[in-house]
Amino acid sequence: MNAEIKYRLPAEWESHKSTIICWPHQKEDWPGKFAPIPWVYVEIVKNIVPGELVRIIIQSQEERKNAQKFLERAHVDLNNVEFIITKTDRGWMRDSSPAFVKNGDKVNAVKFVFNGWAKYSNWKKDKNIPATLSKVLDLELLEAEYQNKKVVLEGGAIDSNGCGTLLTTEECLLDDKVQTRNPGFTKKDYEEVFNKYFGVTNVIWLGKGIAGDDTHGHVDDLCRFVNKDTVVLCREKNSAGDNYKPLEENFERLQDTRLEDGSKLNVVELPMPKPINFEDLRLPASYANFYISNCAVLVPTFNDPNDRVALNILKEFFVDREVIGIHAVDLVWGLGTIHCLSHEEPL
Repeated sequence: MNAEIKYRLPAEWESHKSTIICWPHQKEDWPGKFAPIPWVYVEIVKNIVPGELVRIIIQSQEERKNAQKFLERAHVDLNNVEFIITKTDRGWMRDSSPAFVKNGDKVNAVKFVFNGWAKYSNWKKDKNIPATLSKVLDLELLEAEYQNKKVVLEGGAIDSNGCGTLLTTEECLLDDKVQTRNPGFTKKDYEEVFNKYFGVTNVIWLGKGIAGDDTHGHVDDLCRFVNKDTVVLCREKNSAGDNYKPLEENFERLQDTRLEDGSKLNVVELPMPKPINFEDLRLPASYANFYISNCAVLVPTFNDPNDRVALNILKEFFVDREVIGIHAVDLVWGLGTIHCLSHEEPL
């Protein structure tokens, strides 16, 4: 990789060429609750296609026909849908897709190692997704390395303002006992990786993620940029709740945080829904797992009074896009929602 080339990780609100998703097929991700999941995906696709192409990864021609029937029944415009047939283990495109960076007007794909969040064993097919997508999208694929080692990183672990500042968590990237991504890596090591491949000069380190998050601290359930100098940060009002203390600590960390240009970061509170438990599991329900497409911002909702509060907060920052709630009570049983299952391809 040429050290003189300057790469930039675009913000999610910048113009997209497409959104990439994978049609749900892994029934074990939603045990006993799979039947409604394709319909949730239909709603997601239906609200993205007015503004951009949706590329849907599909397992076979037979599954493609099945997916088309779902979409046609909901009157989705298939002229803005493209199917990519390839085998995958899971469908969480945020984490198994390459990162898309820009070098001037040119887009490149950066491959990080995906290893099932250092937790699951079924990821051998998913590790091929970056190569498949870079070939279909006709993009140069760069392999992320640091000190002659391949770097493990998921897209849900980071969030960018597109100007040189990146959000992440210590729990996800620095824990040396639980779901360790890159053994021995320090903050400085990660910051050098982020600078080399993303053009990031300023990293904001938060502490822990939310309760129920089986990724062990992904930032996209916790804190997100909504413009170049503002983040929305989840806060819990119930002082007896599992999320109260870690979210308050993160709020304190951000009080004097600076951006890449030295200006102060604006922090806006985003509520949390009431805890959602299914069987014996706490589920990672969070409004921060929204996805910003060209024409709409899709926000997970949970039949909760705070649904409307969260939608109204986000509407203030996306006046040029429709802010749409997507029912995610069933979807979150898969331990992820809208941002987790999607990935933007920048224009």
